[in-house]
Amino acid sequence: MSTAGLVVIGDEILSGKTVDTNTPFLIAELRALGVSLREIVVVTDVLDEISASVRRLSGRWDYVFTSGGVGPTHDDVTIEGVARAFDMRIQRHAVLERMIRAYFESRGLPLPERNLRMADVPLGSSLVTADNLHWPVLLVRNVYVLPGVPEVFRRKFLAIRERFRVPPFHLRQLFVSQDEADIADHMDATVAAHPGVSIGSYPLWTPAEDGHRVKITVEGKDATEVERAYEALRQQIGAASIVRGE
Repeated sequence: MSTAGLVVIGDEILSGKTVDTNTPFLIAELRALGVSLREIVVVTDVLDEISASVRRLSGRWDYVFTSGGVGPTHDDVTIEGVARAFDMRIQRHAVLERMIRAYFESRGLPLPERNLRMADVPLGSSLVTADNLHWPVLLVRNVYVLPGVPEVFRRKFLAIRERFRVPPFHLRQLFVSQDEADIADHMDATVAAHPGVSIGSYPLWTPAEDGHRVKITVEGKDATEVERAYEALRQQIGAASIVRGE
């Protein structure tokens, strides 16, 4: 199973000045691609915190994505943080520098020297390109460095999303009228009998309009095993307590 981690970077996220929409977008995309997102970390614009988080997640998961901190301003320190995570030095990338210069020249604009910072990358990193991508995605080992601006974050990820596709998750759901405690033994027995399937239980404080008190999810990569676990759980709970199944 492919796994992933996400490092969201920015004081504006932690202070509430900006609402993070990149995280729910990436959660949905990775789930649709069959990738299991295992960890999300939100850190401030501090080099040591960025580097420590990137280093830890890179060692645990197949892919790591970062969001934020890649512009030309003083608080855009993600690139340096990623470089520090792997003890890499920063160097100016000739291709990126040419792209930046060409962008300003094509518009007849002066090029602020600080904007060339966006061409500085960890030595040994690579550029991921795609037909519909005007600016490449920086890849440092297994870390994909993405901007924090939601529109650009989405555009860049969507351009490279197919490289992450693996066999999908299969999901079945049961909506039950009993309390969670009343069906816990049934779920424990199903988990024990089907270790390759993940079972989740999500109770409500008050019953839903259709009368269900608990939503149970049964999911995994093996469709046959998911179906077996789902049917076993249905039988143990009993038809009288099941509001509906999906």
